[in-house]
Amino acid sequence: MPAVFLKDRSLLLVSGAEAQSFLQNLITTDITSLGADEARPGALLTPQGKILFDFMIWQDGDGYMIETDAGQRDGLLKRLTMYKLRAAVTLATSTEEGVTVSWSEDAEGSQGVRDSQGVRDSQGVRDSRFAKAGVTLIRRPGKHGDGNEALYDALRISHGIVTSGSDFALQDAFPHDVLMDFNGGLSFRKGCYVGQEVVSRMQHRGTARRRVVTVSAATTLPETGTEITAGGKPVGTLGSVEGGSGLAIVRIDRAGAAMAAGTPLLAGETPVSLVLPAWSGLVFPTSGDEASA
Repeated sequence: MPAVFLKDRSLLLVSGAEAQSFLQNLITTDITSLGADEARPGALLTPQGKILFDFMIWQDGDGYMIETDAGQRDGLLKRLTMYKLRAAVTLATSTEEGVTVSWSEDAEGSQGVRDSQGVRDSQGVRDSRFAKAGVTLIRRPGKHGDGNEALYDALRISHGIVTSGSDFALQDAFPHDVLMDFNGGLSFRKGCYVGQEVVSRMQHRGTARRRVVTVSAATTLPETGTEITAGGKPVGTLGSVEGGSGLAIVRIDRAGAAMAAGTPLLAGETPVSLVLPAWSGLVFPTSGDEASA
């Protein structure tokens, strides 16, 4: 089971009597249904419904641990503090730096996360995004392994799991763009939160056109940020890259039309093929119809 230390991840602890209601009314994740050993993705949105901060969140005692990119930590803490007002909530940075991820594609591997009494132990929490793809991936604060980070990136890429910075820019993507409507990070059943009206409207109208895809090429892909085109027209932008595999957020209506017409897709000058993550259930539209599960 590989164990990779992600040094550029940081942790915030949200605790106090009103921690759950405070977060429930702010972020995209429904934390009232969060399992004791489960980490889910989440985001704090702009009022326009775009991702301002993205993170993983899980229960930590009577509070919640938020794992985010180290470059986002202070900004996220400041924004949460701004919303805190008189709420009975304590916000603090963790003394632990970085996060270790370990994984197995054997579902039985998840049993090691709990002790004999069924209580979560120090081995960490299961990442729900990978679970949907059939992979048991455990996230654990601190350094507990020295595997090459490229192993984790290759795993993410193969299963269509994006990260901000490498795959999309903050304040530029909607939750639907990064498949949060399928990976457990976006709730349509709980009450209002920042940006909720916009994402709910996108959901009900079926207007999401930009989606995450895995990108494959017979040769090494060009660098992150390279434009993907069809017939000379932009379709999307290349994100994380590992050799001949990568991720991109593309207009699946344009990509679907190009594939149906036999028009080559190119990342720069490199011919590529695009595949929607199987766990999403999405398909490429071949006409003006919506993508559907």
